[in-house]
Amino acid sequence: MASLSCFRTLALGACNMFHKGSRPLVLCGPSGSGKSTLLKKLFEEFPDTFGYSVSHTTRSPRPGEEDGKHYHFTTKDKMQKQIEQDEFLETATFSGNMYGTSKRAVEEVQKAGKICVLDVEVQGVKQIKQSSLDPLYIFIKAPSIEELEKRLRARKTETEDALQRRLSIARLEIEYELF
Repeated sequence: MASLSCFRTLALGACNMFHKGSRPLVLCGPSGSGKSTLLKKLFEEFPDTFGYSVSHTTRSPRPGEEDGKHYHFTTKDKMQKQIEQDEFLETATFSGNMYGTSKRAVEEVQKAGKICVLDVEVQGVKQIKQSSLDPLYIFIKAPSIEELEKRLRARKTETEDALQRRLSIARLEIEYELF
């Protein structure tokens, strides 16, 4: 779990950036690193300052997930058409499902007068760096690969194959963060 001091540092830094202009904030890190925990605390403590860009995905909703709140659930054909029409800042494919952040999702948060927070994978960071978005980037990582595996297993949302793919991707993402 992300530490409270880490959260406070993130929150204070992000609030300071609000006074310098509302540049988006990109959080990146492996699944299980603590991004969701940090985001939850950030939105609870500063609900009028930050807004979340709801990503699109072609995967099926998990129990408790709501369309438009957790993700915009869509079909592969529709999302592919939107990609071809340049409607996304970033896209990625994982376990046969497509994910992406639409330009519109970011614009809606900005129109509400909030700092837009994006939660993306390394593939998405690379694409966003090629865009005109100009966000601030924060990489979150777990204390160790072992701890990351423990957290992912505790979720009980992945098959063993999917879990091993996530851990493999996490190792690559951690290497990317080091450069």
